[in-house]
Amino acid sequence: MKPSILKQTAAKIEKSHVRFGFVGIIVTMGIVYGDIGTSPLYVMNALIDGTHNTPDFIIGAISCVIWTITFQTTIKYVLITLKADNNGEGGIFSLYALLRKKKKFVYTFAIIGGATFLANGVLTPSITITSAVEGLKLINPQLPVIPIVLGIFVILFVAQQFGTDKLGKSFGPLMLIWFSVLGILGLVEIFSFPQILKAFNPYYVYVFLSQFPEGFILLGAVFLCTTGAEALYSDLGHCGYKNIKISWIFVKTTLILNYLGQGAWVLTHADITTGDTNPFYSIMPQWFLLPGIILATFASVIASQALLSGTFTLISEAIQLNFWPKLKINHPTQIKGQMYIPFINWMLFFSCIFVELYFVESTKMEAAYGLAITITMIMTTILVTYHLKLNKNRRPFIVFLFPVVFITIELTFLFANMNKFLHGGWFTIVLAFIFGLIMYVWFRAREIKKKYLQFFKFANYSSAISDLQKDEKVPCFTSNLVYLTKADTTTDIESKIIYSILNKFPKRADKYWFLHVNYTDEPSGMGYFVTKLIPDVVYRIDFNIGFRVSPKINIFFRKVIEDLINSKEVDIVSHFPSLKKHHIPGDFKFVLIDRIHTFDIDLKFSDRFIMSLHEVINKISISESNAFGLDTSVVIDEKVPLHNKRVAPVKLYRIK
Repeated sequence: MKPSILKQTAAKIEKSHVRFGFVGIIVTMGIVYGDIGTSPLYVMNALIDGTHNTPDFIIGAISCVIWTITFQTTIKYVLITLKADNNGEGGIFSLYALLRKKKKFVYTFAIIGGATFLANGVLTPSITITSAVEGLKLINPQLPVIPIVLGIFVILFVAQQFGTDKLGKSFGPLMLIWFSVLGILGLVEIFSFPQILKAFNPYYVYVFLSQFPEGFILLGAVFLCTTGAEALYSDLGHCGYKNIKISWIFVKTTLILNYLGQGAWVLTHADITTGDTNPFYSIMPQWFLLPGIILATFASVIASQALLSGTFTLISEAIQLNFWPKLKINHPTQIKGQMYIPFINWMLFFSCIFVELYFVESTKMEAAYGLAITITMIMTTILVTYHLKLNKNRRPFIVFLFPVVFITIELTFLFANMNKFLHGGWFTIVLAFIFGLIMYVWFRAREIKKKYLQFFKFANYSSAISDLQKDEKVPCFTSNLVYLTKADTTTDIESKIIYSILNKFPKRADKYWFLHVNYTDEPSGMGYFVTKLIPDVVYRIDFNIGFRVSPKINIFFRKVIEDLINSKEVDIVSHFPSLKKHHIPGDFKFVLIDRIHTFDIDLKFSDRFIMSLHEVINKISISESNAFGLDTSVVIDEKVPLHNKRVAPVKLYRIK
């Protein structure tokens, strides 16, 4: 039977884009640029060592920074990658969702990129907040930095559960002030050494790399200036392309001015500059030092908040795309897209505590920072390349040039960053490996389960279910019996569901409902259609839900029932005469079937290993009933073997 209804509960969720305009640009500054906007706090500090305060070295280093920002952030992300959007949404998982049906193998690139992005994010709050607070030592060298940083961590992570909508409204204006201060401080200092403007000449990049043996290794420090570029792409759906593109002009200008000003200060104070000198605070007038430190601290907190929000979004996407175990997701405010994931929040909190106590100083964190994010950028380059290839309107020249240029640049940075491995980079790589392993195991376990799914043609069992529904000798199990089905077509049904209804304690009901959830590539889509498999007895509802939508099936199902009642297509009044007389609606029960790996099932070694790891990882996952927002008081969980293919029978002989 063809679907009798095709309705949209909402054709699309209301777009979360900030409207383009002056206000939109200001808001975008508070959302997108926290990470890259706080990089002047530590980039020059990581580049200078007090022994190479010569014009060629400093101008060359600044030139590397300028052209890294230009190529990686402006050209790669702002001009090219942001246009590889998925219905207006960005980020590595949005890009994967766009490609997964045409290029199934790209899931590996998405997993690696997502895992390294998460791992590098652990260091972002630590390095930004620590760098900002360390400025207080210029006022009082005895001031304890670590307790202050840990205190900020506690406030930041505890506040997540209450939502940050009111605080978030001030982020944009604060970041506007921040970038304005960056630009003004840098511009004033440039007048003290105008020759620093030579850094715009890419020739000095060659000088830096050819004349200084350590120049190549220091590219790892240079790379820190663009670590926030991936955030531009991830936040595309929140801010919109135009807001990011226009605001980036102002942001990039102020960043470059500040870097040039720091370089000018170093060259005019070469005799007093040491490896412990932070040029960022040195270019501040003495009277502005304390306000500047407070402003830098606020900016670092905003950067950390942006990271947390981005991480929650990334994990929620990973859950919907089956890369991550189902976790409890709270929505503390009415603002669309704002969420709070307790497990991830506290995992990040304790990771940041570890980083702070292990590295202690921001200079040591700089040595570890950036290694993992280079891998993320390489994965993004690969995925964007596939997207460009599939876009027939793209010129072949661009499709060829894009990966050649940016893979070369990013591999260069990766090799330079490998020097950081023994200096703390191992921590982010280990974290990335753990995150990547979780994603891979969770994804592969589902593929293994799908491989052993057995489907029957529903038509072959329609008569048996109809007869069961009318057989009053079988006790009534419930008025409405609901199953979640994985069958992609309306003509099929899992063998386990048929077994549950007809064999495993036969379940007589007035009506049977099969619900199927299809996660679409469209991020915010919400729709459904209904198929009457047996009129007035068996119904199938297919939900088409975007991968950024929380699957609140209990609410969605109730909405469908209301629509069907209003259109007089279904009657859910109880069939018990005493209740029917008073128009009492019948009850609902959900049966969730969990297919588990049992030891008597013959699996090949690799699949058995994956399923064993899946069982361990599953301990952090919430139940399927909670994940789908079902009322647990009316849910029955049934566990069944993964499949029916068993090992060869054991020969036993009866002894008389």
